[in-house]
Amino acid sequence: MRLAELSEQSGVSTATIKYYLREGLLPPGRQINATTAEYDEDHLRRLRLVRAMIQVGRVPVAKVREVLGHVDDDSLPRTIRLGAALWALPQVPEPDAEDEYVQAAHREVGALLEQLGWTNAKQLTTLSPAYRSLVVAVAAFRRIGYTFGAELLVPYAELMYRTAVLDLDNMEAYPSQAERVEFAILGAVLNEPVLQALHRLAQEEETARRYGFE
Repeated sequence: MRLAELSEQSGVSTATIKYYLREGLLPPGRQINATTAEYDEDHLRRLRLVRAMIQVGRVPVAKVREVLGHVDDDSLPRTIRLGAALWALPQVPEPDAEDEYVQAAHREVGALLEQLGWTNAKQLTTLSPAYRSLVVAVAAFRRIGYTFGAELLVPYAELMYRTAVLDLDNMEAYPSQAERVEFAILGAVLNEPVLQALHRLAQEEETARRYGFE
């Protein structure tokens, strides 16, 4: 397809597509002549991914470029490739290692990983943005006066593990490695808001069933 057709099928303006091409978010099309290039379904899929990351996920363009660089790196094994792409997404600030609440949160999260038997997470600890995010959240609970410790976190973690299994099962349904990694990135950007919305809907439902509207 030509640029105008790519724009029509994707709903993205030609000016925006040209910007994505200049920024390296979209691979160049096949050059037909000096002024015309041809694009295919891979370009359309990538364009939709980029649009979702920027518009829905609010991921900055520079971060999108970094994430997609890992997605396209065929030299990396699957686990490293996927992990690098996910780690490149925007993350919470580094927690203050001197903060007493952060230190206590590290102990709680360490105890949680020990109980769950999550050996990979135990090895990565602070290298993982997800680990750091969890520490920051647990520390915030403690700072306010609530102890959201390992015992309370275990059932939540087990539910999330089942969700991760579903994520990877769905990812593996796609035939190519690129599609699988792209699906995982899209899941990180879009699936987390879906899970958050479902969580809140479930809380509303259970609150109404348990306490009624009196």
